[in-house]
Amino acid sequence: MKRDIGNEVRRLAEFIGYPFSIEEEKDGMVEKIIKLCSFENLSNLEVNKSGKLRGEYNVIENRIFYRKAKVGDWENYFKDEMKEKIDKLMDQKMSETGL
Repeated sequence: MKRDIGNEVRRLAEFIGYPFSIEEEKDGMVEKIIKLCSFENLSNLEVNKSGKLRGEYNVIENRIFYRKAKVGDWENYFKDEMKEKIDKLMDQKMSETGL
């Protein structure tokens, strides 16, 4: 996805039933969406720097949802045993979807 993000945005728009028109393509709509949804932009929004998510029993700062934006970085936060459990759970949950 990171290699050709423009194409992936187009595919996503098509998938949800709102493909880009020729005019939108010419006006740079895809590039604008990429910029607005970029890690840099989202992580620097004030709500994500100082906002909080209030749960039933705790409060979580929004900034914890943004780490490094590196593919595969999640693996640095889990031991091998937990990675195996996640893989098994995903296989089990996704087995009937064809994905």
